[in-house]
Amino acid sequence: MNRQKSFANDQEGIGKLYVVGTPIGNLNEMSPRAIDVLKTVDLIAAEDTRHTRKLLSYFEFSTPLISLHEHNEVSKTEDIVQQLLAGKSVAVVSDAGMPAISDPGEVLVDAALKAGISVIPVSGPNAAINALVASGIAAQPFTFIGFLPRQKKERQKELQRWSKMPTTLIFYEAPHRVKQMLHDCAAILGDRKAAVARELTKKHEEWLRGTIAEIINYLEGAEILGEYCVVIEGSTDNEDDTHNNWWNDLEVVQHVQHYIEGGMDKKSAIRQVANDRGVPKREIYQIYHEH
Repeated sequence: MNRQKSFANDQEGIGKLYVVGTPIGNLNEMSPRAIDVLKTVDLIAAEDTRHTRKLLSYFEFSTPLISLHEHNEVSKTEDIVQQLLAGKSVAVVSDAGMPAISDPGEVLVDAALKAGISVIPVSGPNAAINALVASGIAAQPFTFIGFLPRQKKERQKELQRWSKMPTTLIFYEAPHRVKQMLHDCAAILGDRKAAVARELTKKHEEWLRGTIAEIINYLEGAEILGEYCVVIEGSTDNEDDTHNNWWNDLEVVQHVQHYIEGGMDKKSAIRQVANDRGVPKREIYQIYHEH
């Protein structure tokens, strides 16, 4: 068991590790407390020191920086823990939002706690929570999943893991993969209520709310820019037990028509049906046009 009194002086000679949230786009969301912590610590462990140096410069102060990113977190953690044990205070930050949430920080936090070092969170913006509360989808319970695997087969396998969860699902996705990711969501989860947010807190913040099919249809002809946060409603009690095969009783033409009625254009609907059934797109195209 670990008992921590964050602001008691019961660890004389040992530093504290601060997990500090930073803006996800709008610098005005940087809290006074976060600024104060970053000003006064001995060292900041940053995901990208160049990015964090710009942040510090904007608020007109300078604190020594050390890099801590996904490729060096394990190797750098031991050194940072030794500095904490020697009495230095350290803040860990990511490029945006809260560290350790789809960003570096988790390994360092775990190692610090095992070494008996106090770990103190300093609240800040988070894209997942922002997207959730404005999505129009049930805010609780929810399950944060983050980034899905990049490869289609692994991505679909991971979606299958969560397909029967009754909780709202939250994902992060890169712009060049978001359309295919949503196609896979439609195939595995069904055409559920969803919301997609991009460029949260920034000048070009944009929301798409509707069904997965409606959002896919819009994105087919849209310019895809910025990082995306995807919120999808959870499984409901009246969903078919076979879940990802909800279309079993539909003929191919009915299956295609289902997606068209949901907002997809014909080309996208045929592609999605082929994806659902695991058959070549030309086969669905031929059957649909023959009827």
